[in-house]
Amino acid sequence: MVARVNTIAFQGIEGVPVDVQVMVAPGKVGMQIVGLPDKAVAESRERVHAALHASGLSLPPKRVTVNLAPADLPKEGSHYDLAIALGLMVALGAVPADAVAGYVVIGELNLDGTIAPVAGALPAAIGANALGKGLICSAENGAEAAWAGGDLSILAPRSLIALANHFKGTQVLPRPEAAVRAAAGNLPDLADIRGQESARRALEVAAAGNHNLLMIGPPGSGKSMLAARLASILPPLAPAELLEVSMIHSIGGALSGGRLSDRRPFRAPHHSATMAALVGGGPRARPGEVSLAHHGVLFLDELPEFSPQALDALRQPLETGECVIARASHRVSYPAAVQLVAAMNPCRCGMAGEPGRSCARGPRCAADYQARVSGPLMDRIDIRIDVPAVAATDLIRPAAAETSAAVARRVAQARVLQAERFARLGVPAVTSNARAATALVERIAEPDAAGLQLLRDAAEKMRFSARAYHRVLKVARTLADLDGAAQVGRIHLAEAISYRMAGDRLAAAA
Repeated sequence: MVARVNTIAFQGIEGVPVDVQVMVAPGKVGMQIVGLPDKAVAESRERVHAALHASGLSLPPKRVTVNLAPADLPKEGSHYDLAIALGLMVALGAVPADAVAGYVVIGELNLDGTIAPVAGALPAAIGANALGKGLICSAENGAEAAWAGGDLSILAPRSLIALANHFKGTQVLPRPEAAVRAAAGNLPDLADIRGQESARRALEVAAAGNHNLLMIGPPGSGKSMLAARLASILPPLAPAELLEVSMIHSIGGALSGGRLSDRRPFRAPHHSATMAALVGGGPRARPGEVSLAHHGVLFLDELPEFSPQALDALRQPLETGECVIARASHRVSYPAAVQLVAAMNPCRCGMAGEPGRSCARGPRCAADYQARVSGPLMDRIDIRIDVPAVAATDLIRPAAAETSAAVARRVAQARVLQAERFARLGVPAVTSNARAATALVERIAEPDAAGLQLLRDAAEKMRFSARAYHRVLKVARTLADLDGAAQVGRIHLAEAISYRMAGDRLAAAA
């Protein structure tokens, strides 16, 4: 007799059905696991044997063969433990075969028979729901899995004994409730920023249109403070975005207690991060920081200090909103629609171009430092601003600054205008100007006659690439949305063009 239990393998954030087949037959005593298992899966035989023994069920002195089908699909991770153990319990008659037939099973076993949480419970639950089955997982994963749907049957036992008792009818496992992470009440506020009015304006524009932003200025000018306050003016995640973000975080093991939040992700990796840490990879092709920041903000402080190879690996995800990790045996794709916010000093010493300051190495210091960031990556940044040092008068007698709540209301109104416009045009999946396709941008951001002449002159003088041309139009459309204007005017294009000039002024100063 062959016992069968359903489980799942992860390819990106998608779940692929896996059939766990267990046979107990005469032969050499031992357990053999086949079907392209990795080291974690191969070691599960020891965890399963100890967990069954601790639960009062000993394996017979026979040969146990476990096949993970399809056999040509690589199996990675420890979440196969519980499915293998249940297959053995079905084969030995400890659990009825029809009891587990309607479930997808994931979970790692401890040696004492308790069930440990694993990454990927939410994608597994969604995959099980798509197959018309329920889900069996650990108690710690139950709250996360409950978000897959109210009609999904979920069993979240703490141990093998509790699960066996549930199938026998001597114990009832209640369905877990979906958990929500409490909203953060102490987010940094824009009112803390003194001076830097132009930088505050650029931050608002970037938030309203989901545009990439680069801040250039000396140390201590407030670049990191501004970036940290971007999260306080961004609109909350839409339900579809929330589910997609949570699936990525579930695969990455970044969901705390299975609690979901509508707060947009804000990831700020250290500049020592490797290429695999930024875009994803490793032995199991896990999502990187750019995918964990999906529908949120990826903040790269000290931008030139990142390795050039790691920065250039971001070019494709910034353009396509997708991060593809290719391996010899498989290919994995993770969503990566991020808003890039970066900060950098004008040179290594940080004082190039500052009034009354001079760099000891001269123009070469700034030129070498800026050259660490490639031109194609800079071309993908919509807004580039200079953030000069704050004057003492701004610190001693600061004027009343606008709060994040007031700015967030204007940002939300602009986002609503964009979403409604794209819905009328038949592309409801696009919700911000920065994500609009080229042909769509030319339709929604067609300037008036004066603006068109200004754009033509600026493109010729500044030698805009095709990408830069369309990104200027996107920023201008966002500025018009903030003003509530139906058409992009000359004033909107003038401001949008000025946001492309910070890097050029810096290069000229060097």
